[in-house]
Amino acid sequence: MMAPSPEHDTATGAPLPPLVPFEQLAVIGCGLMGGSFALALKAAGLVQRVVGYARSPHTLARARALGVIDVEAPSALLAASGADLVLVSVPVAATGQTLRAIQPLIGPDTLVMDVGSTKGDVVAAARAALGERIGHFVPAHPIAGKERAGVEHASADLYRGCQVILTPTADTDPAYTERARALWQALQARVRLMAPEAHDAAYAAVSHLPHLLAFAAMRALAQQPQAAEFLALAGPGFRDFTRIAASDPEVWRDILLANAAQVRAQAQQFRAALDTFEAALDAGDSAGLRELIADASRVRTQWAAGAYSAAPSPQNPCTAPLSSTSPR
Repeated sequence: MMAPSPEHDTATGAPLPPLVPFEQLAVIGCGLMGGSFALALKAAGLVQRVVGYARSPHTLARARALGVIDVEAPSALLAASGADLVLVSVPVAATGQTLRAIQPLIGPDTLVMDVGSTKGDVVAAARAALGERIGHFVPAHPIAGKERAGVEHASADLYRGCQVILTPTADTDPAYTERARALWQALQARVRLMAPEAHDAAYAAVSHLPHLLAFAAMRALAQQPQAAEFLALAGPGFRDFTRIAASDPEVWRDILLANAAQVRAQAQQFRAALDTFEAALDAGDSAGLRELIADASRVRTQWAAGAYSAAPSPQNPCTAPLSSTSPR
């Protein structure tokens, strides 16, 4: 079977209805994610004009100079004026404030999405901020990123082949959910729908807790008197394990706080597993320790081979090893 084209459903291969191009995209937050979304829509011929807003005048000017946006807006509200598509690409803690700012000028047919890494808090913020326009909001989480953040690294193919999780709620108009699905599929992303709570539980396990462990491991090492000596001896394994410890502190502070309950639940699972390994060490249980390691190795190997979904590979940069700066 041939791989689905942008005109076919990425899950089933079935033909998709034609997607009507948008007249104006408002990008609120002109960084890697928002900038890449704008470039992807432009490359696909799906938008006529892009208006951008960023808190940093330098970022906004760079986005215009690089052709990511066509017009610089002085505020989030004015960026949304006249837009039939709005992408909110800001830290999750700023989502509510941003949605409140643009609510008065969200049009009667405007699709609004975010790209945040947590969804329960974003949905709650949207309900409080959007009023009668809540049905227009389709929460989205593209599982994509790069080693380097910033609009300078935005790319039209960032989302190609990657997963995009949509988490519509009972408040979401199904017609807007379908528009969002068709749009991401037109960008050649693989779209999956989940409940916000299920999303946050899953990403606590596969993203948020791993980041927390990397932060904690680096802190534990750095606080030891021999830290410099130990680090001088570290090799590729240490580099790979701790790479995400270099993530943006403000971004990950917000993510961890927003999903604290699910992260704590996963931390309990981790502590139980660590206790099991430590018990084997204390008992000198060579066979038991080997079996524990073998179990972990087997699951990791199966995942990397695609047993559960499309796993990271050099051939698919969208699912390449997770960025140290871009949350997933």
